[in-house]
Amino acid sequence: MIRHRPNKSGPAPESCPLEGSLKLLAGAWTPKILWYLRLEPRRFGDLKRDLGGISAKVLTTRLRELEKRGVVIRTVMPTSPPTVEYALTELGAKLNPVLDAIVEVGRQLPPPDSAAAKKAASVVAFSSN
Repeated sequence: MIRHRPNKSGPAPESCPLEGSLKLLAGAWTPKILWYLRLEPRRFGDLKRDLGGISAKVLTTRLRELEKRGVVIRTVMPTSPPTVEYALTELGAKLNPVLDAIVEVGRQLPPPDSAAAKKAASVVAFSSN
């Protein structure tokens, strides 16, 4: 008979901040947008070129969402024609160590189709049964 072991972490806080952060990062293109904004403000066209296959509509949508969440700030430059720059807010800059950590773990993970990944998956499946 399997005995239940209590969770040592305790219950998740109500309206869990972890869930909110993960939802923010899970948006399509969001981690890459944050990556390209991490060191300096970028213009819309530069970001679109940085990201490659993203459409203008999707990039606009993502940037608006990030702006609404307080992670990105949009600045209209007084030029002719007007130029728009996007930059991380102070809150958005706090995500930089998170992105660095994700990259570091990603470097250590075996490719999904490698023998090491398949072996790890079978060990996890076996231990959960």
